[in-house]
Amino acid sequence: MGRATALAPSRRDLLAMGRAPRRDLIAGLTVGVVALPLALGFGISSGLGAEAGLVTAIVAGIVAALFGGSHLQISGPTGAMTVVLIPIVATYGRNGVLVVGIMAGLMLVAMAVAGLGGYVRYIPLPVIEGFTLGIAVIIALQQVPSSLGVAGSGEQVLSVARTAVEEWWHQPQWWAPGMTLSVIAVMWLTARIRPGVPGSLVAVLLAAGVAEFLHLDIARIGALPSGLAAPRLPDLSWVQLNDLLLPALAVAVLAALESLLSASVADAMSVSERHDPDRELLGQGLANLASPIFGGIPATAAIARTAVNVRSGASSRLSALVHSVFLLAVIVLLAPMVGRIPLAALAGILIATAIRMVEVGSVRAMLRAGRGDAAVLIGTAVATIALDLISAVVIGVVAAGALALRQVARASSLELRPVVESEHADHEAEEHALLDEHIVAYRLEGSLFFAAAHRALLELSTLSEIRVVILRLSRVATVDATGASVLRDTIAQLEQRGITVLLSGVRDRHQGVLDALGVYSALAHEGHLFDSTPKAIAHARLHVARTPHSALGVGTGGEPG
Repeated sequence: MGRATALAPSRRDLLAMGRAPRRDLIAGLTVGVVALPLALGFGISSGLGAEAGLVTAIVAGIVAALFGGSHLQISGPTGAMTVVLIPIVATYGRNGVLVVGIMAGLMLVAMAVAGLGGYVRYIPLPVIEGFTLGIAVIIALQQVPSSLGVAGSGEQVLSVARTAVEEWWHQPQWWAPGMTLSVIAVMWLTARIRPGVPGSLVAVLLAAGVAEFLHLDIARIGALPSGLAAPRLPDLSWVQLNDLLLPALAVAVLAALESLLSASVADAMSVSERHDPDRELLGQGLANLASPIFGGIPATAAIARTAVNVRSGASSRLSALVHSVFLLAVIVLLAPMVGRIPLAALAGILIATAIRMVEVGSVRAMLRAGRGDAAVLIGTAVATIALDLISAVVIGVVAAGALALRQVARASSLELRPVVESEHADHEAEEHALLDEHIVAYRLEGSLFFAAAHRALLELSTLSEIRVVILRLSRVATVDATGASVLRDTIAQLEQRGITVLLSGVRDRHQGVLDALGVYSALAHEGHLFDSTPKAIAHARLHVARTPHSALGVGTGGEPG
């Protein structure tokens, strides 16, 4: 109950809506104008129609604004989400989308209660950039049929785009591609000349006006409902529920990832805004529970619309509510006019949006950062296009993790170091003096874990003419079970060859795993643990002095005598 109370909306959130209502009203209307064509386009791209996009922007926008963890976030349909929904719609239809939305919403609520919101920061930047690049390519490919004025449907965007191009090539008509290119050009010019003007709405109005004036025979959105549909419940078998579990997980992960990234962008753009990641997950979970029930699709926060909201001067959640109310008014009052908008115009808006999703400078920086980061970025992007979003994220994170482990393993070392650390000490003479006494002191540096243990300790197996080995562990950062096990086996092998092993500087936090894996028991004698290296060296000299060389059974080749 305490956790639920912490995630619930507070009185302070409601009071904040009254601080600057005029600014929030203007910002909400501005975002609503920008969101209108995007909601229509993403609804059509999902396969459920323009009305589904509008309903999603209205319902999810209101619920996420009231319960989310950011004061400036705008939620609704996004291009990334439509990519996930296309195969679900093709296989299970509208009912499948409803079930996936409910399941994903419950998963997001569970993630919020479990406090998983802060973990998104652990996703590497090359994975995010590759993921975004792949989604942008998919969104652009989805618009190929509409931009060419031909029909297109299916799950694989590459094959659908290729089929659409082939069909248009046999019977080319130029109105649709010309309108798409014109919309992109208008949006680009508006952004360059008058950045404050919503170029997408200007382009759509111009395209619709030209189509009406010239009586073009071109595909349009079609009839829209004049209000929200009544809530409904799904009717699917348990077998289908099992089949939809993985798609629901994909929707939940995508909603969490995109929403928390968007909230971070809002924080960076504002002076005092700081979002609550767990509350944001709760808000998105409730939004995904509500939106499909009213006929919408699963939703997430929209980075572009959130950025417009912040730049327009929004100061509270009121702007997001105004944005949703504006879209509701469009459905109620202007549904016939909206239905006359050409699909080619919406295709141009979505292609331009996909282009703007890609931060060219950031991608170029990732590609130049190193071969590892470049491989992760490219691999994630290709997996996003060729497979699915969940597989792409998993592949990217695993690849980035493997590269990180490789770097950590390279940073781990087993090096011969001077035992006297004074600036004026003759380190080389000290080392040779110890070697003359058949003593060697090694200092392990870095992390002694599964990716580095074998390589780091391999050098010890080649020792010869050595009677005592001192392993200095004070600079070991981490020790895992594999590293401790390899260290145990190495000590046992040296002891079997008659080489005494001493440990110095073992950190308190490492003693548990070393003891559990038998490192201490591998030592042939008790009292071979020291808190400092000088004490270990003194003991080693006493040991050599009182033990004849031949008694240790060490031959010239380092094998038992």
